[in-house]
Amino acid sequence: MKIRTGFGYDVHQLQPGLPFWLGGILVPHTHGALGHSDADVLIHVICDALLGAANLRDIGFHFPDTDPQYKGVDSKRLLAEVARLLREQGYTISNIDSTVCLEAPKVNPHIPEMQRVLAEVLGIEADDISIKATTTEKLGFVGRREGVAAYASVLIVKE
Repeated sequence: MKIRTGFGYDVHQLQPGLPFWLGGILVPHTHGALGHSDADVLIHVICDALLGAANLRDIGFHFPDTDPQYKGVDSKRLLAEVARLLREQGYTISNIDSTVCLEAPKVNPHIPEMQRVLAEVLGIEADDISIKATTTEKLGFVGRREGVAAYASVLIVKE
């Protein structure tokens, strides 16, 4: 059995009037993340962590922001493709641990729905996806509400 870990980190600017996609769901907020796709920072870090664990490069390699087909794309589509790439290499996802850094809105009320949606896309149990949320105590770009950051760690297994 081969066990591998992966780590992901991503940030996105927050701007007024944009939809705020996080963990595959639309979270009500006055600001949304700016990006080439739907800018779902949580899905992006999970993709990067999974790709890294399987030594398959990163999200920008597979879904470049220079490719118009990914303009405004639902990041759940990217996550589904990453899951397919892992299965193709013989890997299964054991678990995901993630943290979202954001001053507002509060993420905790949305976590169960995010887990459900992500589990459905990945074909794993919601219990295998940990999502935590924290603030930066008003420090830095996150603390000033200029952006959102996220981290993810994953464990994948090949029998």
